[in-house]
Amino acid sequence: MPLVVWLIPLFPLLGTVVNAVLGGAIGRRAHWVAVPAIALSFAAACGVFVRVWHGETWTGDLFPWISAGAFQTAVAVQVDQLSAVMLLVVTGVSLLIHLYSVGYMRDDAGYARFFTYLNLFVFSMVMLVLAGNFLLLYVFWEGVGLCSYLLIGFWYERPAAADAGKKAFIVNRVGDFGFGLAIMLIWVTFGTVDYGEVFGKADATIGAGTYTAIALLLFMGATGKSAQLPLFTWLPDAMEGPTPVSALIHAATMVTAGVYMVARCHTLFEMAPFGLEVVAWVGALTAVFSASIGLVQTDIKRVLAYSTISQLGYMFAGVGVGAYAAGIFHLVTHAFFKALLFLGAGSVIHGLQGEQDLRKMGGLAPRMLITTLTFFTGALGLSGVPPLAGFFSKDEILGAAFHEGHRVVWALLVIGAFMTAFYTFRLFFLAFLGGPRMSHEVAHHVHESPAVMTVPLIVLAALTWVAGLALGVPSAHGTVFARFLAPVLPIHETGQGGGVAFALAIFSALVAIGGVLLAWVMYGLRPVRGEAIGVARNPVHALLLKKYYVDELYDALFVQPLIRLSRWCARAFDLAVIDGIVNGVARLVVAWAAGMRRIQTGFVMNYALGILVGAVAVIAFFLTR
Repeated sequence: MPLVVWLIPLFPLLGTVVNAVLGGAIGRRAHWVAVPAIALSFAAACGVFVRVWHGETWTGDLFPWISAGAFQTAVAVQVDQLSAVMLLVVTGVSLLIHLYSVGYMRDDAGYARFFTYLNLFVFSMVMLVLAGNFLLLYVFWEGVGLCSYLLIGFWYERPAAADAGKKAFIVNRVGDFGFGLAIMLIWVTFGTVDYGEVFGKADATIGAGTYTAIALLLFMGATGKSAQLPLFTWLPDAMEGPTPVSALIHAATMVTAGVYMVARCHTLFEMAPFGLEVVAWVGALTAVFSASIGLVQTDIKRVLAYSTISQLGYMFAGVGVGAYAAGIFHLVTHAFFKALLFLGAGSVIHGLQGEQDLRKMGGLAPRMLITTLTFFTGALGLSGVPPLAGFFSKDEILGAAFHEGHRVVWALLVIGAFMTAFYTFRLFFLAFLGGPRMSHEVAHHVHESPAVMTVPLIVLAALTWVAGLALGVPSAHGTVFARFLAPVLPIHETGQGGGVAFALAIFSALVAIGGVLLAWVMYGLRPVRGEAIGVARNPVHALLLKKYYVDELYDALFVQPLIRLSRWCARAFDLAVIDGIVNGVARLVVAWAAGMRRIQTGFVMNYALGILVGAVAVIAFFLTR
């Protein structure tokens, strides 16, 4: 297994290096390097998964890394059931996104650079998943942050894209500060940062306060990376990047890292019950908060962005109530239907010559049949309509919250589920049904995307249909997925009869269907005028359109005060002190030079007098010795 494991990150790394070095020469053929690199990585991940399925796991060191006194660590990897699942999702979904990008980015001037960054992103995420200790995890945690900055700001000549990249990078630094402190506290507490040793030493001999501090600091890192309250503001702005980047960030990399990290560290979180409560509550509140904003968005990608924040809230709520496998299962199913929805949105944008405004869409179904049908599948999955994958994973989280006595959390998640179904099909009806609301010229050129873009949509749609039925059907011993993860993540015991679970599942399905029907009544039954969409009708609607004024609040509380502080420092310290020292030295040199100039009079008699005085001084010196 060791060789196959190392091949998984090696291929994307080689793709990155080759395109970075030879990209100028390769140009439009960069995908001939990037796509096979990910395909080979996926093949290696499949090989590892098969071995893990048969019970084989592996932990190993590549080489010693840091040795400083008592601190010893290596570049170590850990392959178990959890990492095997994540590797399949990361490489498999990334492969489909790479294929799609060949068509979507075909005419972009930065074609080779794009695939270089995309390969680097996958490499960083793969190493994050494989990491066998917290320090290596942190390095590639920052690696995916760097890649998100590069890809969100890929079109850096656009001010909005450049600003979005910086915003993502800076907001994530806030969470990463807490994550870094957590790793330091882990080393101080356990004397190691190795997963196996840390989790093996986690017992009641260590104070509950220490566990709580570690858990909250770890979760602080997760809130930044996975865009939870209050560090969610960067993710909607990340829509300024190319659509395949949005799909990669939301489905296969970056935002799923926080959920994976909390699940990986479940041993530490279980020693801190308050920490798990915080995770569950933040997840539930984020799910409702973000879903409510998604109700009124008019940009097709931003609707999906807020849905991602909301669905990540479901994942955190799941792991927060102790249903770790359910949270990871929702991560997997979400990867399928969210990648499908983003790539479908990209197909729409491609067919409309770059248009993203739902108010200028409509009537696309007859002209873009494959995109419409696959997007409809993704919408059903995101809404949690049975028997699609999203229903099984979402229902498992709702059931766990109810059975564990988190009734308020459960209620919040139910409300979020209704809103999710509503805004998802609001998007679908506005984009694909009704009459066209775009200009006649744009409507005339609407067309289906090429096969290199539609084939990934079909594959993802198929996965959205079958994943839940294959892996998520509950039984007396848990789902197939939960049983597979049982050696790493404990199976969640409901303690409730089958009748209660069945009733909750029926209720969950009815909630989703109710949201779809309401969207149909409001947006599907009759044509909707574009100018009537996105217009504030009451104070609550206006509040949602302004996204609760969170960006304005952060700007007033943090951004503007820091700008004023920076300007004061520039005047009081940089100009007065730093520049003052440099300029002061220059003035001294000028003054000294001005004094020396007076000696150079240009008169021979003055020079002769100087020579005479110097000669007398030298003679006097030797005579008086």
